[in-house]
Amino acid sequence: MSEGKARSGPLRGLKVVELTTTIAGPVCARLMADFGADVIKVEPADGDPGRHFGARVDGVSLYAASMYRNKRTIAVDLKQAAGRDVVLRLLDRADILVESFRPGVLDRLGLGEEVLRARNPKLITVRISGYGQTGPKRDLPGYGAICEATAGVRHLTGDPDRPPARCALAVTDYLTAVYGAFGAMMALYARTQDGLGQMVDTALCETAFSMMESAVPAYERTGDVPMRQGPRLMNSAPNSLYPSRDGNWVLIGANNDAIFSRLAQAMGRAELANDPRYATARSRGERVEEIDGIVTDWTTTLDADSLVQMLLAAGVPNARVNTIADIFEDQYFRAREMLIKVPHRTLGDLTVTGIVPKLSRTPGVVVEAGHELGEDTIDVLMRELGMDRAAADRLIAEGAVFGANAAA
Repeated sequence: MSEGKARSGPLRGLKVVELTTTIAGPVCARLMADFGADVIKVEPADGDPGRHFGARVDGVSLYAASMYRNKRTIAVDLKQAAGRDVVLRLLDRADILVESFRPGVLDRLGLGEEVLRARNPKLITVRISGYGQTGPKRDLPGYGAICEATAGVRHLTGDPDRPPARCALAVTDYLTAVYGAFGAMMALYARTQDGLGQMVDTALCETAFSMMESAVPAYERTGDVPMRQGPRLMNSAPNSLYPSRDGNWVLIGANNDAIFSRLAQAMGRAELANDPRYATARSRGERVEEIDGIVTDWTTTLDADSLVQMLLAAGVPNARVNTIADIFEDQYFRAREMLIKVPHRTLGDLTVTGIVPKLSRTPGVVVEAGHELGEDTIDVLMRELGMDRAAADRLIAEGAVFGANAAA
């Protein structure tokens, strides 16, 4: 996003330099950009690998158009001294660096913690890696999926009679992005007290492991190793996916006693709520297969839409399992501005996901879709570093930077 364009949000005036690839880092910086921070995304000549993820239209990566939204993008060769100097000068003026190189790589390039902190003591560095900046695994490569396996999350994902499965979404990457952004905001608050920045060490493996919170004390005290539950909630029923007559699936969460009583009434089986085998959450947790069978026998007599409405009328939490096509038809997502149209220079209007969370007084805003590789290189060199066009063109000619978009 050109610095000349209007910015709003609580992070307006904050300068962020992004040296990341793939998903966790770009999303972390995107969260800041959504709330008004001026984010400059630095990429190599061949671009962030994230530009090759997902569908493409007219040569444009649709995923990148959303993940890189609200940012300015520049392309720099960090192996060249002149390229590194550009980044160092940007970081001299920055509030936050978000980076996702393997630990030690930026040190070898002359962009390590000590160098940056000596030049800019106020700088906050959000360092995202597989296993963290210290420890015996720090040098290992680690993507979100790999770290889910290390942290035990994959062991619990899928059906109990099948090998561990993977979620079709980058859950650990997105949660790591939130942890990284949250850490940056805490560091910013701390900086208001002493004027100093600090490092936010954010590991994908630790993000994944944080989701194992319930298993840790349970294993220590009982030795229990939890197993994959499929669509069910462990030791709880009914709380699972149930098939409808028309071949769809509805998730019903009726595991506490009051809601189970309402479900039993809706099913025309009010006596179940008084049956000692099913009357309490503990007794139902001991008979999960049995309870799920009873509920399935009922749900398969109704179409999904009728089932959902009947359960809602009875006060039973439930939801049909939506596809993305269903979501585009669901007015909830538009009413809550979770499907929003933003301008794209090549594609016109593009629908992207909305902003989370929603602030009542200083909300975030999506101004435009992500720029193409190096689209803002000249703009950043001239506006941020005070170069004239000739100096910027020389850097391009030398191969230290890439791009040819003139400043407005």
